[in-house]
Amino acid sequence: MSKTIIFILLAMTALANAALFDQVIDKEWLTFAMEHRKNYKDAAEEQLRHKIFKENRIKIAEHNRRFANGEVSFKMAVNEYSDLTSQEFSDLMTGLNNSELEEMRIFDQSLNGKTFISPDYVTLPESVDWRSEGAVTGVKNQKSCGSCWAFSTTGSLEGQHFRKTGNLVSLSEQNLVDCSGGSYGNHGCSGGTMTRAFKYIKDNGGIDTEESYPYKAVNDKCKFNRATIGATINGFVALPAGDEKKLAEAVATIGPISVAIHVVPGSFQHYSSGVYIEPKCNPKKINHAVLAVGYGTEGGRDFWLVKNSWGGSWGDKGYIKMLRNGNNQCGISSMACYPTV
Repeated sequence: MSKTIIFILLAMTALANAALFDQVIDKEWLTFAMEHRKNYKDAAEEQLRHKIFKENRIKIAEHNRRFANGEVSFKMAVNEYSDLTSQEFSDLMTGLNNSELEEMRIFDQSLNGKTFISPDYVTLPESVDWRSEGAVTGVKNQKSCGSCWAFSTTGSLEGQHFRKTGNLVSLSEQNLVDCSGGSYGNHGCSGGTMTRAFKYIKDNGGIDTEESYPYKAVNDKCKFNRATIGATINGFVALPAGDEKKLAEAVATIGPISVAIHVVPGSFQHYSSGVYIEPKCNPKKINHAVLAVGYGTEGGRDFWLVKNSWGGSWGDKGYIKMLRNGNNQCGISSMACYPTV
């Protein structure tokens, strides 16, 4: 068989495989659009989203090939955000403005937070999961609103309220989005910090329940109702910046802890399982707030068990395992804090 014929056969095979791949992608696209109830404004918008979906699907397949070969530590999968570019995803789904971080630290230091004191004579367990203790509400979804800081705030307060009262009460993020601006310095869907939200809750005499003040994912007028308060606080504690050992002590002995991280859109966007290790993470570029609800070890790698606020279709049913004891990877211990009740 001549080289020309072999070349033609190989080219025909490649074309056939490409056509088959496109057919598979088209079927996955239809399933994706139906499952996540995607409604686009017109055919042009749908065509664009289909193209982005295909590009993301190719990246996911290549990443998972590397995972199968042991080259990376985590898997990726399609989720409800797979029709967004990395930049769109970052703009829509994070809520901490890195350009304001130094201003935030200076402002937050003026809020009179308490300093974390390590517990005496306590041997930390090898693993912790506050979900199994009943201290964590179900995974929530901030949607296209940069209110991650509000979800991190309610998450740690829900845990502390449960530990004090034995009752797990879902608290209102919308209350914080609408009411903790002004002198408290938060910006609703445009970002904020957990310590500012804690200051508001303390001064306000409490925060409403989720049921009484449901989430809308938009900035709205403050509708706080003192008759439907779900929890109160008397202050907050800020952990030493960058100290993962102190964070472990707090997670093990206190409960779920509010933390902030650097989200690298391309990989974080499609995380599905495994221990997330991302060399591009930068502790100085924190842009998203989440909740550390435990820690452990998997496959020889220490991890933080982190609850996100992007719904249950993202990650491992709304959670991610992030590298622990990895020189503060992604800034996981840079801005850790929790309320006192």
